[in-house]
Amino acid sequence: MNVYDFDKTIYYNDSTSDFYVFCLKRHPSVAKHFPKTMLAFIKYLLRINTKTQFKEVMYEFLHEVDIEKDLPDFWETHKQKIKPFYLAQMQQDDVIISASPEFLLEPICREVGINYLMASVVDPKTGKYTGINCHGKEKVRRFREKFGNAKIDEFYSDAYCDTPLAEAAENSFMVKGDKISPWKFR
Repeated sequence: MNVYDFDKTIYYNDSTSDFYVFCLKRHPSVAKHFPKTMLAFIKYLLRINTKTQFKEVMYEFLHEVDIEKDLPDFWETHKQKIKPFYLAQMQQDDVIISASPEFLLEPICREVGINYLMASVVDPKTGKYTGINCHGKEKVRRFREKFGNAKIDEFYSDAYCDTPLAEAAENSFMVKGDKISPWKFR
């Protein structure tokens, strides 16, 4: 079984950022949430708030959008950002584990044929989390919760915050753009 991060790993950018910009262009009222989001980001950087708390504030922009219409339209214009290397090697038992919202990634995973998605559980109408952000050690916990001690043959990510999953895999790879190289443990 191979495990992949999503953003900047099998997708050329950050899907949440792309969706935010897409929604901002379509619904200019999204901009009214920007000052509060920036304050929450500063509090996160100063370690006053958690990443989950910051993201819940950021996702308040979802109040301004029509998720049932905007989400399919977003993926129609962004599905070409799935990287060719992934499409060429994908397998039936691949697992995508991402900090991005499950509601955001589920449609594209279904369309591409990815059967196993683990991501942050965020209410698409309120932006509130169920649980914590699927990041770092949480990815390993969630993987083990679903798959037990299943062997991870290969793991791919763009970021060292995913080292816990890289350590759990037989082989791990760092993805930067279209370049894939063996993981260098620090």
